Amino acid sequence: MTNVVVVIGAGGIGLAIARRQGFGKTVLLADWNEGTLSAGAEALQSASYKVETRQVDVSSRESVGALAETAAALGSVEQVVNTAGLSPNMAAPEQVIKVDLYGSAVVFEEFGRVIAPGGSGLVISSMAGHMQPPLSPEDEQGLALAPADDLLDLPIVKDVPNSMAAYILAKKANHLRVQGEAMRWGAKGARVNSLSPGIVLTPLALHELNSPIGDGYRAMVDASPARRMAPPEEIAIAAGYLLGPDAGFITGSDLLIDGGVIAAMRAGKLPIPG
Repeated sequence: MTNVVVVIGAGGIGLAIARRQGFGKTVLLADWNEGTLSAGAEALQSASYKVETRQVDVSSRESVGALAETAAALGSVEQVVNTAGLSPNMAAPEQVIKVDLYGSAVVFEEFGRVIAPGGSGLVISSMAGHMQPPLSPEDEQGLALAPADDLLDLPIVKDVPNSMAAYILAKKANHLRVQGEAMRWGAKGARVNSLSPGIVLTPLALHELNSPIGDGYRAMVDASPARRMAPPEEIAIAAGYLLGPDAGFITGSDLLIDGGVIAAMRAGKLPIPG
């Protein structure tokens, strides 16, 4: 049976992971933007990858469910990687929550139905999740375990004041969500984790660097121990570890890969948002 690697989000990080994980398998590449999806598929196909494409809206359960069914029809769903997301400078708070928080939960739920035994899932979160102020045990429990369709009704989700706060909360929710999903996926012999990059050189990062909040991004780079940004390929290496057999004892965890930005915040070299 054909092994299937599902990559949601055909941007820089998604394509880097698809290249690393998908050779010799069927890559099901999905994205909301048809132009981005077509360009990503062409880049992979020109390098001899076997690629299937589908448009998807992660904020729609119907859309994600259809993608999961497509993946299962292609073969054994071995790996699922969700890189879809909106940055704070791209959308209103409600839309950031719907894509980055609710959408991630829906992907876990829908693909948890079709993941193969021994398979693995990964959501690309963000170092921003480590900037979230402490939450109450009740809020953490809700974000980790509430059915996805109930998440938008949680008080902490409904009270988000702006897009940056929405983004930070959504990424913290990703970290919590993998803990809850680790139990459900584990019942099928599968694992699920999150990966929290810092500033990665992608078109999305360039959009942010050229936006009104760009100076804040540059300050993070300057204050961090690494004093640089990361290429998508560096994130793909970490993703490959979490998805692969060497990480067989890791599930329900988050890996922070930020060049030390969060460490600089803890050391007082940078302000902590919120």
